[in-house]
Amino acid sequence: MRKATDYLSPALIRQVARLDLRARFIVEGFLAGLHRSPFHGFSVEFSEHRRYVPGDDLKTIDWNLYARTDRFYVKQYQAETNVTGFLCMDLSESMGYQRLQELTKFEYCICLAAALAYLMVRQQDPVGVIAFADRVRTSLEPRAQRKQLGNVLALLSRLKPSGRTDMEASLTQLARMIRHRSLVVLLSDFLPPADAPGASLEEDLEPVLRGLRHLRHQGHDVIVFHVLEQAEAEFPFEDLTEFEEPESHEKLTVDPRGVRTSYLETLAQFRETIKQECYRLRIDYVPLHTGVPFDRALTSYLVARSQRF
Repeated sequence: MRKATDYLSPALIRQVARLDLRARFIVEGFLAGLHRSPFHGFSVEFSEHRRYVPGDDLKTIDWNLYARTDRFYVKQYQAETNVTGFLCMDLSESMGYQRLQELTKFEYCICLAAALAYLMVRQQDPVGVIAFADRVRTSLEPRAQRKQLGNVLALLSRLKPSGRTDMEASLTQLARMIRHRSLVVLLSDFLPPADAPGASLEEDLEPVLRGLRHLRHQGHDVIVFHVLEQAEAEFPFEDLTEFEEPESHEKLTVDPRGVRTSYLETLAQFRETIKQECYRLRIDYVPLHTGVPFDRALTSYLVARSQRF
């Protein structure tokens, strides 16, 4: 019989057909692991008391309980604030890539978004969804009611990756749609289109970076989940391989052994450029690939939330 923590693995969550069950298994597995971890302060709701020990934050003491018992107890697993959250999904066709893992990048992000929605609803945070590619394609206004989880999961389950990327136009439109200061959770591979006019990687990425700057200029707090397929992140290819660009469908046959070093160096530069701009803008940057267990992403979200609000 599987334990809840087993479902932190993308390979195992693929076996669960229903998105609501996937989200539930991921979150329950994460919370089960959190209970045994040092991250007690990053929980989603009040769970229990425990005896105070020297070094505990005095803000966590339950003074009402002290008045009744004359003993110090601290609250565990209590979210301190509510914040409106938007789960922003990249729908571009490159997100449909799958090679080493059974989940495509898009399916991985859908599972992660569903788990984040589950957490937000448990925290009584309003949560909504915005999906984009070359422009915003669909959206769901944030609500804090329990039934909102069903609305979010229904929308996520209908989304399919298709079309070309225009990250700058999409993020600019997205920033204008979100009228009040919110937490924007952005899930994307951030791959520029194959025909990007830039003569260098920095120029190709500039539209992405301008879009991120626009979000921050509007006052939103942003968490970036930069998700690649495991094969994109590790480049495990050995034999002569034909690669196809997912949006233009251009094909190129190469010897992977001859390009591996330059590919991995370019990828590292690609991620570092986005990371450094996120750092400058005070955006939390979380690099992932489709083989990474979901708890790493969920912990990053809760750490970022606890630091900002």
